[in-house]
Amino acid sequence: MRTMFLVFLMLSASLAGCFGEEENEVVTPKPTVWDFERPELTWYHFAGAEDAFENSSFEFNGRNVPYPAEGSYYGIGMSTFEPTMGITQSDMMMMSSYGNGPAGSTAIISCDLIGMHDVLDYSCENIYDPFLPIANSNDPYIYVDPWTSRIMKFDMHALLGMTVEWSDDEGASWNGPSIATQIYSVQDHQTIASSNMPALFHPTTWMFCINGNAPHPLCSSSQDGGATWGPETSGAPISCNSGGLSAHLVGSIDGNFYRGNKGCTGDGYSVFRTTNAGISWTEHVLPTTETGIADTWNAEEAQVEVDSVGNVHAMWMGLDNMPYWSYSIDQGDTWSNATMIAPPINLSGTGFPVVVAGDAGTVAFGYVGETEGEDEIWNAYLTYATDAFSENPLFTTVQLNGNDDPIDIVVDCGYNRCGGLGDFLDIRVDAYGRTWFSLSHNIADIGIFGTISSGPSLRGENITMLPEMPLGGMQTL
Repeated sequence: MRTMFLVFLMLSASLAGCFGEEENEVVTPKPTVWDFERPELTWYHFAGAEDAFENSSFEFNGRNVPYPAEGSYYGIGMSTFEPTMGITQSDMMMMSSYGNGPAGSTAIISCDLIGMHDVLDYSCENIYDPFLPIANSNDPYIYVDPWTSRIMKFDMHALLGMTVEWSDDEGASWNGPSIATQIYSVQDHQTIASSNMPALFHPTTWMFCINGNAPHPLCSSSQDGGATWGPETSGAPISCNSGGLSAHLVGSIDGNFYRGNKGCTGDGYSVFRTTNAGISWTEHVLPTTETGIADTWNAEEAQVEVDSVGNVHAMWMGLDNMPYWSYSIDQGDTWSNATMIAPPINLSGTGFPVVVAGDAGTVAFGYVGETEGEDEIWNAYLTYATDAFSENPLFTTVQLNGNDDPIDIVVDCGYNRCGGLGDFLDIRVDAYGRTWFSLSHNIADIGIFGTISSGPSLRGENITMLPEMPLGGMQTL
């Protein structure tokens, strides 16, 4: 009897210990990077529109992690056409506005959006008001030198010639005009940029390219900040037959200039590079063999941009009308594989590509997209990556307008010259790492700045969150 009692005590103690451990066990949730709610019009994804939201099998680390993000837009109060934009070193941001300047000239609309936080309160005004304004331009174009903040205003006059004016005091006064044209060629579809190459009479070198009387773009450089221009010469290898419609020209911190175009054989896209201010150009073929190129009016445009240390990013639309991206860390000599960057939503096509980069490893893309199955609903999108050179970079895409607020409903808007979108759009990253996308809200006929109202900065060694901006949208039109 005593033996049975001892066995009972031992079993009871053993069971009590087991039950006690089970009752006291604390289950610690596994840490996750998805500790925020995803806004309805924000998508997290990998290449090829692979949904990444709440993915628990992929190891997000370093800079390649998700951040809360939301998009919005802000109207400038005036119409625009082919809106180009620029940002000075003192945070003045501006957009071209066709025909809305004094005496019907091209206006330059400055909006004090940079630094607006907490309360939706900003204003926009024209800063172009010289004593004798230049007549309205067929193709208005403005550009701000990132190294000197010189504002350059290019006006193309009915294919006959171009005039250039510039301001070094944020539009308070204007110099020029100088004549930037050659009598042996028509002048069309101009693009202008500066590079951090000291010129003979100016801290930076300037260059423009045009579509003229040649089988490829013609380009000219200035050694005195735009006061005088050299002859328009080949903007590609002499034997090139790419066609003259060039995408935005871009200048790099290393002094190089780059532009995107159809390749010399016409089979795909290429980036063309000059290391000597246009004396000679080399062709650097993009990886478009698998993607093809868009069968639309703007098929000749492959957009290109450089980051703060000179890495090169290219963006184009493939034969499927989806956006693709490739990068080069050796000045365009070699390129990464083509990456499809659209979000995991029902897009039937995209158009009007623009690309920009902040500090090394960051990149952002702007474009318009058509919703599949809808009656020609066109929305505006920004896609960015904070670790672009990762083996499997995470992309975040925000829709800038609400579903009840499309920017256009015209048939095939993204594939053709469309309202205020014209031939091209523009994009920049400010000093704080916020991306700004200039385009037109065609239904309202108002120029808009699209941006990531909340999200991470594309500047700095470590990724930090930007101060949150109040949402804009239709109330700003």
